[in-house]
Amino acid sequence: MSKDRSPLSISDLFRIETENQAKVLVQGLLALESNTAAPEPLEACMRAAHSIKGAARIVNLPAGVELAHAMEDLFVAAQEGRLSLHHAQIDLLLKGADLMLSIAKNLEGERSRPPEEKNPEVSSFLMRLREALENPDGHATAEDLPPATEDMQAGFSPEMQTAANGLVSSNGNIRPAADFDSTSGVLRITAGNLNRLLGLASESLVASRQLKPFVESLLKIKRLQDASLRTMDNLRESLAQHVNDERYAWVDTDTAELRRLMLESQQMLSQRLAELEMLDRRSTGLTHRLYDQALACRMRPFMDGVHRFPRLVRDLGHSLGKRIRLEIIGASTQVDREILEKLDGPLNHLLNNAADHGIEPLEERAALGKPPEAVITLAAHHRAGTLQLTVSDDGRGIDLENLRSTIVKRQLSTEGTAGKMSESELLEFLFLPGFTMKEAVTELSGRGVGLDVVQTMIKQVRGVITASSQPGKGMQFQLQLPLTLSVIHTLVVTIDNELYAFPLAHILATVKVKKEEVASIEGRQHFHFKGRQIGLATAHQILEGKDAEIDAEDLSVIVAGDQESTYGLVVDRFVGQRELVIQALDARLGKIRNISAAALMDDGAPVLILDVDDMLRSLEKITATGRLSNVRAGAHEARKQSKRVLIVDDSLTVRELERKLLTQYGYEVEVAVDGMDGWNAVRAAHFDLIITDIDMPRLDGVELIKLIRQNPNLKSRPVMIVSYKDREEDRQRGLEAGADYYLTKGSFHDETMLQAVIDLIGEAGA
Repeated sequence: MSKDRSPLSISDLFRIETENQAKVLVQGLLALESNTAAPEPLEACMRAAHSIKGAARIVNLPAGVELAHAMEDLFVAAQEGRLSLHHAQIDLLLKGADLMLSIAKNLEGERSRPPEEKNPEVSSFLMRLREALENPDGHATAEDLPPATEDMQAGFSPEMQTAANGLVSSNGNIRPAADFDSTSGVLRITAGNLNRLLGLASESLVASRQLKPFVESLLKIKRLQDASLRTMDNLRESLAQHVNDERYAWVDTDTAELRRLMLESQQMLSQRLAELEMLDRRSTGLTHRLYDQALACRMRPFMDGVHRFPRLVRDLGHSLGKRIRLEIIGASTQVDREILEKLDGPLNHLLNNAADHGIEPLEERAALGKPPEAVITLAAHHRAGTLQLTVSDDGRGIDLENLRSTIVKRQLSTEGTAGKMSESELLEFLFLPGFTMKEAVTELSGRGVGLDVVQTMIKQVRGVITASSQPGKGMQFQLQLPLTLSVIHTLVVTIDNELYAFPLAHILATVKVKKEEVASIEGRQHFHFKGRQIGLATAHQILEGKDAEIDAEDLSVIVAGDQESTYGLVVDRFVGQRELVIQALDARLGKIRNISAAALMDDGAPVLILDVDDMLRSLEKITATGRLSNVRAGAHEARKQSKRVLIVDDSLTVRELERKLLTQYGYEVEVAVDGMDGWNAVRAAHFDLIITDIDMPRLDGVELIKLIRQNPNLKSRPVMIVSYKDREEDRQRGLEAGADYYLTKGSFHDETMLQAVIDLIGEAGA
């Protein structure tokens, strides 16, 4: 049997994982030192400690498990408000991160310790952590712990980090790209070189497709030649019938020679066209095979990444007093190397959850008539161009009513709303940060961190995870992942006459929305989709392009987001689904907002691949700052659109009453919630009439009217005041400020207001 030439062992992977998570811990702790109330860095620290604990258990490092679990206890106490992380506690936890790095670096020495011999540094640190928990108001310090060495502070050497991507020598110089082992026939190549090879193969694949339009243009020339030849024959026949004079005999001779030359050129073109078509087929086939082989080099059997899990599940079951067997289906399924590496953490969490939460104790299984040995199934297969993974067990499943009551108890939903939720909607709560159904916290579970970590990791590889349950029969998690991170399935669209690609994994639905189905609520456009009101925004504004002006009757809308925040993004046109080879952007550009990568279309046209999560964050910022613009009609439709009215009032009831009245009679209405909001709106868009209240926060109606009258572009706009103030001096003050009409809310009638609007600007469509 040939020697294993894999550059990284499980111990090496654990060291790299520990260093990465220790960096997260240090960054989070430093952020907490600046702002002890910030929840995000605290959650990040909990996740990092939880990940280190899981990794330490895999490599059989009890000291690491104890250390990470104790740090988790401190983070939980801080999260629950039982402990404040002041300087002393932060310093103690930073020392803990240093100690974890030290243990990871000396992994073999730690694992060789007899079980009864404890690491004195770890024991001392655990005692300090217990003191900090028992005396939350005290000033536990890390002074008695060994000082962090330079190695601890710096982490592991660059050689260890580079080993994950390739082979380097001990002095830091890159070794030869290939290291051939003649006895085993194995070629070792760096991941960077492999990625470059795949990139060149994908570029050659795109280049080969550019022959096809050239062939089609030659076919068009051939058809034109055929038509020219037929025209020439018709001309000769006409000349023969009408010209009998011998003086014009040269015409017949010349046309015959011209016909001969055209036939010769046509035959030559046909021959060359046949040769070019054959070259096109061969080139396309060859580049396809080259690309497929380059892609296959990145693939590994699924079993390569999960071979240790059967033992892990067995030992875990024994520690819990259960008998559990892991069954792996699809062990030979080919998986992208990078995806397989990133699946390690999520699968570890899911298997831990199944063993701890799902599988019943032996006595309970016997009472239910189930075999004493429980089975967890891990299956992998390809379907419809994706990698499908399933983690299922034959345990108790999820008690939906218990889940429903837990959701209400944790104040995540009202009892009435939770009672109407479907199974899939209820199971989505399992992926929320901090959500757990267990009352007691163990080293394995109860923190509410595991499934949140799983979903985060799956999203990082453009995947989707869903859960389903059969009470009493078991639980199932379905993971849908791309076959490779080098190729992405997308929906190509046009935005502002440019091509963009949305990853299909981030799209909930694509719909065509009729313009009359778009409603405006509080100045924000919405449409009805699957029983929900979905906010509407233009992709043009998110990408900082020109304002969208849509001429089509139906809006092309991409629905994206999650259960909590879902949006409809309007684009110009759907081009179609495409499988694109990802081209990374130049690192010197840094992170480009809303863009993740680039690609080439079949015809060589460049297309940018959108970062949908980043786009949704940008949209939330735009919405929060009140800069969200509405979808507007194109130039053709603008000529026939209704007159536009802006209603400025801080009362929701009054705004909606006036809006519905004017909308009912054909006016296009937008609303503003106070004077300042109205001033921003009236400068950003054209309105035929402004209707305003007087008493409003930030800027009252009288001041708003004065600003309008002082603006040379706005001073001619009609303004109507609708106010509760019915005193003559109030009316006079409004009219002196520049109002064209003053209507009191006390004497408000539909006919009165409508007639006033018609008097000022005419009927809606006039």
